[in-house]
Amino acid sequence: MIVDARSICLRHHRAQEDTLKNLDLIVRPGELVGLVGINGSGKSTLLTVLAGLLPTTGGALSVLGFSLPKERAKLTGQVALVPQNPDVYILGALVGEDLLLGVSSKDVATKARAMDVATDMGLADLLDKPVQHLSYGQKRKLCLASTLALEPKLLLLDEPMAGLDFPASIAVRDILARNKANGLTQIVVSHDLDLTADLTDTFVLLVGGAIEAKGEANEVFPYLSKAGVRPPCWWYTGGGPVWLSER
Repeated sequence: MIVDARSICLRHHRAQEDTLKNLDLIVRPGELVGLVGINGSGKSTLLTVLAGLLPTTGGALSVLGFSLPKERAKLTGQVALVPQNPDVYILGALVGEDLLLGVSSKDVATKARAMDVATDMGLADLLDKPVQHLSYGQKRKLCLASTLALEPKLLLLDEPMAGLDFPASIAVRDILARNKANGLTQIVVSHDLDLTADLTDTFVLLVGGAIEAKGEANEVFPYLSKAGVRPPCWWYTGGGPVWLSER
C-alpha cells in the first residue's frame, strides 16, 4: 500500500476546528488519484500531510509503509511534492543547475536520467538559460523534470496545469500519462478535470476538509456540481474526451 490513512485529522495551532476531518484514504501502487474540491476544501493541506511536512493530530497514517509523523524522515527522496507555484520550488540560477540540484557530481546514473527527462520535456536546449527567463510553462516542466530525475515512489502534484496555455497543459498531461504508464503512483490536485479525468483511477472529492465522495468517475461526478466543482464538459455529453485523440 502506498497510502493508508485511517480517520486522520489535522487541526492547526489555535484553530477552532479541524482542517482535515476523519479522512479515510487508500492509494495503491501505480494509481493516479485525483483530489478535487473548491479552494479551502483541504486538498493542498492533505498533500502536505502525505509528504510528511505537516503532522496529523488524530487517526493513523502510513505512507510507503512508514508511520507518520514518527517515521517521516524515512520518506526523504521517496515522496516528491511539487507545489502550485513553480518559483517556490526552483532554487538554481540556471536551468541545468536547478535540474541537477542536490545530485552528486559522482552520481552518473541520476545525471544521465535527469538529462533524459529534460530532453523528453523539451528543456535540453535551455540548460544554460537563467531560470528567470523561462515561461511559466517551462518553469513547471523544470520542476517536474528535476523531481522525476530522482525517481520518487510517490508524486504529489498541486494544480500542475494552473496558469498554463493549452500546449503547455497538453505537455503536462503527457507527462502524467507517461508516469502512469511507468507505474509511478501520483496524487494530483486539479480544478480543471477536462485534461486529466480519463487518466484518473480514483477521484476524491473534499468538502470542508472531509471526503464527500470517492471512487471512479461515475461514482463521484454526480456530486461535483453541488460541491462547486465543474465536471469535465465531455462528461455531460457522455461521449468521452474524443477531442484529445484528434489533437
